[in-house]
Amino acid sequence: MSSPRVSPNEPYDNVSPLFPEGWEKTEPPSEPVDVWDSPIPLGQAHNLPPFPTKALPGWLGAMVDAVAEETQTPADLAGGMGLAALSTACGGRAVIAVRGRWREPVNLYIVIALPPGNRKSAVVAEMTRPMLAVEKTLIETNAKVRAEAETTAKLAKTAAEKAAAKAAGASGDERAKLTAEAIDLAQAAENVQIPARPQLIADDVTPEGLASLLAEQGGRMAVISAEGGIFDIIAGRYSGTPNLEVFLKGHAADLLRVNRQGRDPQFLEAPALTMGLAVQPSVFRDIAKSKGFSDRGLLARFLYALPKSMVGYRKIKPDLIPDKVADTYTENLKDLVTAMAEWTDPAVLTLSPDANDVLLAHQDRTEKAQRPGAALSGMDLDKWAPKLDGTVCRIAGLLHLATHAAAGITTPISGETMTNAATIGAYYTAHALAVFDAMGSDAALAKARTALTWLVANPRESISRRELFNALPRADFPTVADLDPALTLLEDHGWIRQIEPPKRTSRGGRPPSPRYQTHPTARQLTT
Repeated sequence: MSSPRVSPNEPYDNVSPLFPEGWEKTEPPSEPVDVWDSPIPLGQAHNLPPFPTKALPGWLGAMVDAVAEETQTPADLAGGMGLAALSTACGGRAVIAVRGRWREPVNLYIVIALPPGNRKSAVVAEMTRPMLAVEKTLIETNAKVRAEAETTAKLAKTAAEKAAAKAAGASGDERAKLTAEAIDLAQAAENVQIPARPQLIADDVTPEGLASLLAEQGGRMAVISAEGGIFDIIAGRYSGTPNLEVFLKGHAADLLRVNRQGRDPQFLEAPALTMGLAVQPSVFRDIAKSKGFSDRGLLARFLYALPKSMVGYRKIKPDLIPDKVADTYTENLKDLVTAMAEWTDPAVLTLSPDANDVLLAHQDRTEKAQRPGAALSGMDLDKWAPKLDGTVCRIAGLLHLATHAAAGITTPISGETMTNAATIGAYYTAHALAVFDAMGSDAALAKARTALTWLVANPRESISRRELFNALPRADFPTVADLDPALTLLEDHGWIRQIEPPKRTSRGGRPPSPRYQTHPTARQLTT
């Protein structure tokens, strides 16, 4: 089913294809009808905003727009991958001192969903190319140091083995002396550290392998991919059981124990993992069903984007990425990766008074939006929303470093930067509402939508609970009690209201089934 052509800068409806046919008809007109208040739509976020490119630093925004134009893809894809690139460069190398003891690392988990044929691989490759170039340079620079360390380790091991053999052939006091020397040499050989081959980005990696990479790379690593296979791996493709530990702790910078074969356990005090994934929309439904993803909070750690596909409306001859834009992006990202690589202890970023004021206002909005029945209430949103303020701080830190590079370490984050971060946070909030709705994370909401769809298709002024139950599919409503949460939600949203039951007579008997009036809007949607 094709969608009408709209400007890429206009809001659009990209959620309808994920729901049963006709669900969108449940959205009411904006004007109240009769004495009823206007009912609240059962889908919180239907019109999704485009990616706010203007909130990015100039050099990054220009690259995002240019890549989107040349590849004829929504800016959401290049924008998300641009933020993932910043996170790869700075993750584990900077933290934000927000307020009091509140600290936020600057790494992000981002996932963008687009159907096949949307050139996801081309965009991911273009946005990550500079980091791979830096990785190659780091490997070349590191080669001599590695060679020296490997040679030193080999010589130390050989000397220890010779000393041990010599001690074994001695006797008396001489044996004790040579044994002590052999022990010292063995310890010296054991203490020789061979630096790991530098690596910034991984793709198809197991949780155990990722933990080892984090340990080898000083506690930071990025998983960047144009496929959603990493979710299958997390869910237990190889092990048979989900392994979420490294992904949960790698986002929160919590202490992580790494067990590697043949080595003593290693503890990472503040691991920083970045994830930038471009997947098919069906992956969202799959991960919603995966054991532990929601319960343990993995879904709550991601920023989601559900952009509109441009397939069918793409320019055959688009403008190409200007060399100056591409070169500036490459140089700035290289400089940022190189500068931040020098930091072993994270640099501490601070907020200016203006930035703190912007954040306080954002926190106030977020808090009110989590009240029962408000936009950010609901099952999985209850886990996602509390992280939103911290996520905005993380984004602000990345925008700040992208703007000032190394000088940003001594410069407080400005109010303008925090405002831009909040704008990006609002974009991801709108998309998260749609994604969590589409994933069917709230069973009551799904059941309420099923019931409302039937009421719209079969308009009537009133209906009893028993009548509605008998009309609905048993697969969704095995018992009458299964209908009650849906009725409560429909009543809370103003689509129905319970009619006061008639007074009981002295004869007693079974009480009548509760009866509900239906909103006039629901009765008019089919006319």
